[in-house]
Amino acid sequence: MKLTDGGIETVLIFDEGIELPCFAAFDLLRTPEGTEALRAYFEPYLEIARDHQLPFVLCAPTWRGSSDWGAQLGYSAEELAAANRRAVELMHEIRAGNRDLEITVDAVIGPRGDGYVAGAEMSPEQAEAYHAVQIGALTGADTLTALTLTYAGEAIGIVRAARRLDLPVAISFTVETDGRLPSGQPLADAIGQVDAETGGAPAYFMVNCAHPTHFADVLAAEAGPTERIRGLRPNASRMSHAELDEATELDSGDPADLGARSAALRATLPRLNVVGGCCGTDDRHVDAMARAWG
Repeated sequence: MKLTDGGIETVLIFDEGIELPCFAAFDLLRTPEGTEALRAYFEPYLEIARDHQLPFVLCAPTWRGSSDWGAQLGYSAEELAAANRRAVELMHEIRAGNRDLEITVDAVIGPRGDGYVAGAEMSPEQAEAYHAVQIGALTGADTLTALTLTYAGEAIGIVRAARRLDLPVAISFTVETDGRLPSGQPLADAIGQVDAETGGAPAYFMVNCAHPTHFADVLAAEAGPTERIRGLRPNASRMSHAELDEATELDSGDPADLGARSAALRATLPRLNVVGGCCGTDDRHVDAMARAWG
């Protein structure tokens, strides 16, 4: 089993009171104070990994680091590439300061659009061309993880772009309260489509940004492609994406319950071995999941 962190953006915004335009944590790298805030964010998660003697996947805060989002934040193409590279360099620096831990430096890729709705869909070819720009700046990472994807075509493009640069990539879909992707596609079908159209190239699949109650029954009912799911980063809240989008206060849910529900998914997903959190989760939730897994 490997641990990773929780909901970095919601922790920084709601718990630390830090402004993150466009939910872009990488923007903190503009200043020494912001960089130190990122270092401090990861410290409790590293301690949890140390306490439980577990490997840790250290994820660079680059979820909003693609071209469209960078342009909204006022970055030139060169400045955005430099920020992505700096984010990965920071993860290497943190790993160097924690040599007693087994740490994988991962770089996170986010959707071109909103992570809660499918919106205008790109073809796989368009997605490959779009995401190749950011992926080209993340080659210093050991692995890539594409989080909160809402439809299969974008995932296929990301996998193809990563494969061209020989970077292992995990694909993580988000789902609505009915267990389907925001595009309406069943989760198992999306996984099967990505594998079929990339020759099984993803290292593994994940589910993130949804509460286990939204997809546990679906996973129990679907066979075949769901065996490829090896990672889980759930939300703390049981609210839907639409409800979360309108919420003015953070719903951190019940860490112990989230831990127990996450561990219970092992019966359905025997290869599940990468565990962390998403929106509303913090170090308490990740510690609860590690304890529930034993």
